Amino acid sequence: MTTSGKLLLDESMRRYTSWRVGGNADRLYVPHGLEDLQGFLKGLPHGEPVHFIGLGSNLLVRDGGVRGTVVLMHDALTEMRFEGTSVYAEAGVTCAKLAKFAAREHLHGAEFLAGVPGTVGGALAMNAGCHGGETWDIVSRAITIDRHGHVHERSQVDVEVGYRHVGLPGEEWFVAAWFQLHAGEASVAEEKIKALLAKRLATQPLNLPNAGSTFRNPEGDYAARLIEACGLKGFSIGGAQVSEKHANFIVNLGEATADDIERLIAHMHDTVLREHGVELQREVKIIGERL
Repeated sequence: MTTSGKLLLDESMRRYTSWRVGGNADRLYVPHGLEDLQGFLKGLPHGEPVHFIGLGSNLLVRDGGVRGTVVLMHDALTEMRFEGTSVYAEAGVTCAKLAKFAAREHLHGAEFLAGVPGTVGGALAMNAGCHGGETWDIVSRAITIDRHGHVHERSQVDVEVGYRHVGLPGEEWFVAAWFQLHAGEASVAEEKIKALLAKRLATQPLNLPNAGSTFRNPEGDYAARLIEACGLKGFSIGGAQVSEKHANFIVNLGEATADDIERLIAHMHDTVLREHGVELQREVKIIGERL
């Protein structure tokens, strides 16, 4: 099978991650649809490392770059359609777009996704959520692709779903899903989305490059509260700073390196463990090599 996507060699990852840091990927591929992605994966050498990314909003790419191939899903797999009271969406669709798409057609249940700063693929992979909703609460079934380009349909019983965690059998990545919603007034859903976005703007440092929440919330508590209680708001290493607006966010003040951010993540973790006895679990995924 021939491929028709875009292949870039030795490509800087800065423009593909929301922190705007990171070294170069050996290869970056933007597929031209699902069939093209299948052909591309089938043609990769055996043992070639593969990483899938969407908006790069929950990702830190180290300064030494990424060996192997990065597959960019955003602006690649973007089909979205209605099937009764379900919405079928591919992995490259942004969560906010899915939420607004459903609301316009009088479907409720996906509004919370407007507050998730990523794509459907990322939301499926980590069971992203906010404001009381989680992605897999509304997923009826999903489609994955494996390392060899084979496509699989997965239901809830095929995956291990937890808080900010989804386990798949083998080396697979999400490429699409059906979201089961329910009928309601469009205006009600749209007003809820508007309120969620206003709250996000008021409480999160959206004016600076960030990757969303750094740590998962521990059971019965909030990571931001623990970090702030340690006096870490505004603490910085190099160009990376614990946001003064939201303590569970790290912002790039302009000249941060991935190493600055990774060292700040470790400092936040170690300080909370030392002062509160709570071991925070990182929500951000880290890939690549250090310089």
